[in-house]
Amino acid sequence: MLDALDAGEVRRWVAACVQSLDAHRAGIDRINVYPVADGDTGSNLLDTLRAALEALLRAPSADRVDAGAAFGVAARGALAGARGNSGVIASQLLRGMAEALRGLDTIGGPDLRAALRAGARMATAAVSEPMPGTMLSVLDAAAAADDGDDLHEVASAAASAAAEALRRTPEQLPVLAEAGVVDAGGRGVVVLLDALVAVVAEQPAAVVAAARARADEPDGLETRLVMAREGGSDLYGYEVMYLLHDTDDAAADRLRDDLDRLGDCVSVVGDGDGLWTVHVHCNDIGAAIEAGIDAGRPRRIRVARFADTPSAEPQRYSRDRAVVAAVRGEDLAELFVAEGVAVLRIGASEPDPYALLEVITGTAAAHVTVLPGDTGLMAVADEAAIRAVAAGQDVVVVPCASPVQALAAIAVHDPRRRAGDDVVAMAEAAAATRRGELVIAEADGITWVGPCRAGDVLGFADGEVVLIEPGPAGPDAVGRAAIGVVDRMLAAGGELVTALVGQAAPPGLTDTLSHYLHQHRPDADLSVHRGGQPDSLILFGVE
Repeated sequence: MLDALDAGEVRRWVAACVQSLDAHRAGIDRINVYPVADGDTGSNLLDTLRAALEALLRAPSADRVDAGAAFGVAARGALAGARGNSGVIASQLLRGMAEALRGLDTIGGPDLRAALRAGARMATAAVSEPMPGTMLSVLDAAAAADDGDDLHEVASAAASAAAEALRRTPEQLPVLAEAGVVDAGGRGVVVLLDALVAVVAEQPAAVVAAARARADEPDGLETRLVMAREGGSDLYGYEVMYLLHDTDDAAADRLRDDLDRLGDCVSVVGDGDGLWTVHVHCNDIGAAIEAGIDAGRPRRIRVARFADTPSAEPQRYSRDRAVVAAVRGEDLAELFVAEGVAVLRIGASEPDPYALLEVITGTAAAHVTVLPGDTGLMAVADEAAIRAVAAGQDVVVVPCASPVQALAAIAVHDPRRRAGDDVVAMAEAAAATRRGELVIAEADGITWVGPCRAGDVLGFADGEVVLIEPGPAGPDAVGRAAIGVVDRMLAAGGELVTALVGQAAPPGLTDTLSHYLHQHRPDADLSVHRGGQPDSLILFGVE
């Protein structure tokens, strides 16, 4: 559980937003009936957050130093790439948060609460005529939540309050009640906050998103979906958007008034650094653009006709699902390949996120689950996943501190399940697998269980030293250490012990372990594989 967000975690949150919105895009589009039933709210939010992520990936290192600066980069990217009314509102949420967090190296619970409140205020200010029952109401509820001061409490309270406010939106907007849906933009807000909770809890975003979907099912929020009615707005036939340069606050105010006379859903919002985004629903396209020319210098003008049926998204991937693993050791790699996993083999050199990214994209799969083989590969997996997500692929990293946890995840993988549910099952299996390890001490040192000398055998359970077997590390010493570690791990229960034998393991080690289990732990089965890992004598997993 994170105590604070740094710049890297901010980027991870934006990536998780993209990932979660990609998974929920179609469902959000289907319930989009307000303010215009054009079926694109989910798509617009996804495009907007993807623009924010791309800005973070392109940002120079100086803009990645502190969390506040990272929020500023994300906000500017979102504003420049905002799509639709919902995208503009999301960009202003990020901008308000960025202004509240300016200059902060890290973000704690009270900082996050203040940022959410500032973001909600700025988002509301971006809309000419705020209406109850919209994503603004959901944002306001999230910002008003006040439950504890640690980061996870603040994020969870905001997400829960947003979900409750979302349930109430049909009571506030008759058009939602008539269609039998909740507000699409508000649903997007809940997705963003759920992604934040996932990052703070150090869980894959898909785990929290799937849990939220299951919680929604009894009330029908996910099942009572309707197709947006055709024809768009009853009064206006077009959506006009453009970026505006070379203007000032007074000219922006005049432009806002001019657009209010032409149509509705007007927003004219800036990033505080000279760039403005303009949005309006209207019938007179030329007048909306001319008003922008009078106010400054428009560019990237986009016009959409509500009556046009959106074209189907082109098929970008040749398969639906794939699993990728990053592991050390050739034998271990072959073990994963035999399970149908695409593998990045990590050699003696430092692991490369771009090499892993190449494996991810090479799967040509729409949904990819990444299993890092140990804690040292988590950062590599996260970096590769963030870049793949920015390019449009749905990628989830399941935390694995050991190859045995990755193998446990593979054992429950079922491509017939929904992608989110499959990730949940894999993550739960990995987390439920306790891990052990034997290594030879390279130097004298102090451990939790006392001093050790170079050449001693160290036994680890769940990352902590639990025993020291004095060296030299011959077959007898290693055998005693293996029995000691497994015995301690089984004390908490378990039915299956998985052993991955390393390069330097002495002969007969698994026979010794098998004999001990047969005599003293007959209820536990032993599964042995040649792992070939260079840095440990043997790895254990207990399920």
